[in-house]
Amino acid sequence: MINVLFVCHGNICRSPMAEFVLKDMIHKRGLDDDFYVASAATSTEETGNPVHPGTRNKLRQYGISTEGKYAVTMRRSDYDKYDYIIGMEQYNIRNILRITGRDPEHKVCRLLDFTENPGDIADPWYTGNFDATYNDIYEGCTAFFNKIAPADRKQK
Repeated sequence: MINVLFVCHGNICRSPMAEFVLKDMIHKRGLDDDFYVASAATSTEETGNPVHPGTRNKLRQYGISTEGKYAVTMRRSDYDKYDYIIGMEQYNIRNILRITGRDPEHKVCRLLDFTENPGDIADPWYTGNFDATYNDIYEGCTAFFNKIAPADRKQK
């Protein structure tokens, strides 16, 4: 089983969007038993809060539900639990490393680092642009999935 943790600042916009986009890709290819995907925050500001309405609405357009998801905070022990710890921006990476204290297995990276256009994913909490965030996350999740999925299940 491949364990993936997506991380952003509050776990209400970007990281749950990435979590549910990747889960949808995995499910559509019948690989649910091969992956465990979750998301978390580097802060405690939103702990216990539901997914932001902008993220919920954007994903709903694609038939993806976020029901039952509430913000949680990343813990140091998550480093040992996950194979990939994927932040949305460099600021997240710094905070992930502050929480884990290290990255000897090189598990920590940004989502867009898997694409031909590495960079940060803008936070729609500030920009209000959930369309741009979704496009970046979809591109990143597609590239990531294609890197780790079995050859016969990759996205075309």
